Amino acid sequence: MSQNWTAEIRTEEGKGASRRLRHAGRVPAIIYGAGKDAVSVSFLAKDVKKSFQDNDTYNSVLNIDVQGGTAESVVVKDVQRHPATGEVSHIDLQRAGADNKLVKKVPLNFIGQAVAPGVKLGGLMSFLQATVEVSCVAKDLPTKIDVDVSNMEAGSSMRLSELTMPEGVAITALSHGNTDYDQSVVNISKPKRK
Repeated sequence: MSQNWTAEIRTEEGKGASRRLRHAGRVPAIIYGAGKDAVSVSFLAKDVKKSFQDNDTYNSVLNIDVQGGTAESVVVKDVQRHPATGEVSHIDLQRAGADNKLVKKVPLNFIGQAVAPGVKLGGLMSFLQATVEVSCVAKDLPTKIDVDVSNMEAGSSMRLSELTMPEGVAITALSHGNTDYDQSVVNISKPKRK
């Protein structure tokens, strides 16, 4: 999934300049990576607020039309928010070239909880991880990873290595070659005896 954003080049840097931008209804941001110089830009705050209402924005390729500059394909690397209001105060964007690998946290979407045999027997399903860090090129970046738990029995667990990953996507924890990193993602307890 991709979105189109429009940005303006920022000529002033620093806290004071960023504060003035925010008061003018804009959000400061920086675009970096892919061996190119960083570019300071700003976005309309209302457009940013609307885009971040969709959680898929965090793991989507954004096409940035930089007025007075070149078009960029990026992903959101970090978002700073105001501590009291929760409004976005700054965005870090990483260039998403066709060949450079990205490392991002992707949410896990658990499906089939209600029909799992272990749950039907009275076991309690515990979700141990809500996200997983993956490595892939931008075009392969998933917005979420579905985890089918419909066949899990009581007393069983599912590990990172058991997740079905989309083509071209690798779990970074498993790339270490050590089984200690193969953590449990979800488990079902055995039902309590009465």
